[in-house]
Amino acid sequence: MTVRTRRLDAGVARAMSAVSAAAKKGLGDPALAEFVVLRASQLNRCAFCLDMHLAVARELGVGERQLDMLAAWEEAGDVFDERERAALALTEAITVLTDRFVPDDVYDRAAAHFDGPRLAHLVGLIVAINNWNRVMVARRIPPGGYTP
Repeated sequence: MTVRTRRLDAGVARAMSAVSAAAKKGLGDPALAEFVVLRASQLNRCAFCLDMHLAVARELGVGERQLDMLAAWEEAGDVFDERERAALALTEAITVLTDRFVPDDVYDRAAAHFDGPRLAHLVGLIVAINNWNRVMVARRIPPGGYTP
């Protein structure tokens, strides 16, 4: 296997952390923010990010049932409310970009549940976690390095 760097430029790390923190703060719902970052991390197969954000979600008191059902949120019945479902649908659309763009119906669904500033922060958070996932996966950073 190719040896990959574990280093990340400190300035890049600070900038990425600042974007993530600002987006989370602006969203105003810490538990929802963790659902978003966890779902993107599942799709991107980022073990480090999953490990870290599962710990954060548990610290926030997010229930195990929601964490267990996150990968199947669309089929999870009333485990997630409509606002959470809209955020998760947007997370998947931005993360995967199957049709090379975010479908209008997915964006409109999220816009029905989030005002303009909160929607902007939600999109920013999704973009930020996708950046983190790619940085961590590209370097093959294993889980276990995060301590609350």
